[in-house]
Amino acid sequence: MNALPKIDMMEATRLTREGRLEEAMAVLRGALPGSAAAASAFDVEGAAPQTAKPKPALLDMIPPLPGTGGAWTPPPTSGVQPASGFGATDHSQMPEALRGFLDKMAQAGPSGGLKGLTGLNGLNGLVGPAVSRPAAPLPDGARFEERTYVNEAGSRSYKLYIPSGYTGQALPLVVMLHGCTQSPDDFAAGTQMNELAEEQMFLVAYPAQTQAANMSKCWNWFSASDQQRDRGEPSLIAGITRQIMRDFPVEAGRVFIAGLSAGGAAAAIMGATYPDLYTAVGVHSGLACGAASDMPSAFAAMKQGGSPGGGGSRRSGGFVPTIVFHGDRDTTVNPINGDQVIAQAKAAADLRTTISRGEAPGGMGYTRTLQADASGRPMLEHWVLHGAGHAWSGGSAAGSYTEPRGPDASREMMRFFLEQLVTATALS
Repeated sequence: MNALPKIDMMEATRLTREGRLEEAMAVLRGALPGSAAAASAFDVEGAAPQTAKPKPALLDMIPPLPGTGGAWTPPPTSGVQPASGFGATDHSQMPEALRGFLDKMAQAGPSGGLKGLTGLNGLNGLVGPAVSRPAAPLPDGARFEERTYVNEAGSRSYKLYIPSGYTGQALPLVVMLHGCTQSPDDFAAGTQMNELAEEQMFLVAYPAQTQAANMSKCWNWFSASDQQRDRGEPSLIAGITRQIMRDFPVEAGRVFIAGLSAGGAAAAIMGATYPDLYTAVGVHSGLACGAASDMPSAFAAMKQGGSPGGGGSRRSGGFVPTIVFHGDRDTTVNPINGDQVIAQAKAAADLRTTISRGEAPGGMGYTRTLQADASGRPMLEHWVLHGAGHAWSGGSAAGSYTEPRGPDASREMMRFFLEQLVTATALS
C-alpha cells in the first residue's frame, strides 16, 4: 500500500466507523493537492464542522460499494449508525485515494469497515429483527399455503392464508408486501394479519421478493422500470392477485393491498398503476409512487422526501382510498413521505378534513387525520405515530420491525378497507 502523506488515517478511520463519512472524506481530501474541500469543512484539522449536516436516513438496505457492480445488501445487526451520505455521494468524483480507502475499509469487515456502519439502532422503537422461530400452529381447518406465479417478468412465490371458516364463499382479499430482509412468514407473524383474517374472514396473500431480484429482498420501488403497469414487479404482484381471484371466489370490490417500508412504497405503486384492481391501499412507513427513479434519488427521497408524480391513483369515478401510518421519529424514511403519499392520492379531490388525537393501549400517542367525501365515507387516513420509528405499529415481537406500543395498524387498515363501498368489479 502506498503511503498517503499528511493524511490522518486514524482520524479518517474513526470518523468512518462512527458513520461520519462526509467528515472522513474531508479529512482524506485535505491532503490531496489542490483540494479545498477540507478547508471549508473544518475550522481546524480533525475538528467537527461548525454546522453538522444531518445524516440521511437509510432504508433497511445498503448500496453496493462503488465500482463493484454488486447488488444492494442487507444491513448487519451491529450497533453503529449508518454512514452519512453513503450511497448519495457521487463516487465517480471521489479522488482515487479516497475510493481506495473506502474499499479497504469495506474489506476489513464488521469490526473495522463500512459493513459495520449500517446497524439497526437508527430504527428507533422497533422490535427486531426476530430470531428464527417455529411457525405458530394454525387453527384447525386453516391453511397457509405456498404457491408460485410466473409471467414474462419472471416468477415469485407467495404464501396464501385461508381461514378455517372458509367453505367456498366469496371473501375479501388483502395482499401484504413485506419490507427489506423480511419474508412472508416473518411479516405475517409481525403484523398478525392471519389472526385478524381468522377473526374477520378474509384471504391474505404475502408475495415474496427474491434475493436474485434484490440482495436485501427489497421490492425495487426506486427502479423506474418497476413503477409501470404490466411491467416488472408490478406485473408480478398484480399477477399473483389475479391468480388468487381465479383460484378462489374473491368478493367483488374487496381487493386491497398494503405494505411496510419498501413494501409500503411498492403498495403505493400498485395503487397508482392498478387502480382498477385494488379497492384501497395501505402504506406503512413507505414512499409515494415515483418518489425515486434510481439509487441516488432513493436516498434523497428517504432523507428529505421525494418528487412523486402527480395525478394520484385514479379510477373511473374517483381515486383509490389510501391509509397511511408513519412514525414521527422514523430515521429511516422521513415522515414527510407519509404526507406525500396522502397528497398524491388526494390529487385535486374535494374532501372534508377531521383531526383527532389519542393514545393507544400500549401508551403511544398518535394524531389521526381523516379526509372524507360528501357522504362521510373515509377516503384518506393519515396516522402520525408520536415517538415511533421505522416499524409496524401495534405489531407482535414475534416478527421483525414491529412497534407493539402503537395503535393496531393491521386492524385499523382492515377497518378502513372494509368501509369502502366500491362496487366496480376488479379486472380478472
